[in-house]
Order: sequence, then structure tokens, then C-alpha cells
Amino acid sequence: MTSNEPKADAPDPRKGPLSFLSGALTAGLISWLALGMSRRMVVYFAMHPPHYSSPIAQNIAVTLKTLLVGLAFLATFSSGFVALGLTLLFLRSLFTRQGADPA
Repeated sequence: MTSNEPKADAPDPRKGPLSFLSGALTAGLISWLALGMSRRMVVYFAMHPPHYSSPIAQNIAVTLKTLLVGLAFLATFSSGFVALGLTLLFLRSLFTRQGADPA
């Protein structure tokens, strides 16, 4: 076996509180940025409504606007729930013993 190959019998290192905290802060930052983008999209689309003479073009524009705003808020709340879960996991890891079974 060469020194570049990983050992087959070495267990994976467990994640610690610092890893959970950094993940929670990163997800929280992404959620906050996505919320700002979502708000700006809502304001922009409210200030610039589509004006087309064709009803089909009007329908497509409104559908696309709804889809974009919905995806922006989906990203906001998805990353927000990830941040919440990692924060709770961070707090739980602070109050459990190292040798204890987490389940």
C-alpha cells in the first residue's frame, strides 16, 4: 500500500461543534443574502409590471415572474431551515458527552 492511498480500516472523523457552527453561520449568511435578493425581486416586479398587448405574452410574463419570485423565496427558507437545524445540532453537541451515543 502506498502512502497516498487512504487506509481502509481508519474510521471517518466525527464532526465537531466548530463544524456545525461554521455551517450554521454560512447557511445563515446565504439565507440572509437570498432574502435580500427576494425582497429586491418583489419590489422590482411590483414597480415594473408587464404590459403586453397579447394575452399569451402577458400570461407567460406573469408565470415567469411568479416562478422566479417563488424560487428566490424557496432558496431563502431552505437555507434558513438548514441554518436552524445546524444551530440546534451545534447546541446539542455542546451539551452531550464525547463518548455518548448521539442517537
